[in-house]
Amino acid sequence: MPDAEAPAATPEAQGGTPNLSRGAFTQVPIEIVISVGRARPMVRDLLRLQRDSVLPLDRRVDDPVELYVGDKLIARGQLEELEGEQAGQMAVRLTEVADLSDGV
Repeated sequence: MPDAEAPAATPEAQGGTPNLSRGAFTQVPIEIVISVGRARPMVRDLLRLQRDSVLPLDRRVDDPVELYVGDKLIARGQLEELEGEQAGQMAVRLTEVADLSDGV
């Protein structure tokens, strides 16, 4: 019986981190959720909400926002408004990025 060719060792198998610049994996889109704050109303207040109601959040306008992939915090940043052709569109300027060497 001929010897089966052993598969090449991956960076993970060698104790390293995968090279994320290779393969189709890098072409998979992901969804990043931007958290601007939380609200904790009483159920009675929630049931009274209607159009034009104001729901206060636990953060101020200039506080950092948090970026999540699933439930993993990946970065923090500041909200900005784009200019030019994209005027009025929001964006996030990253101020802190988590170490993602362990994966997302």
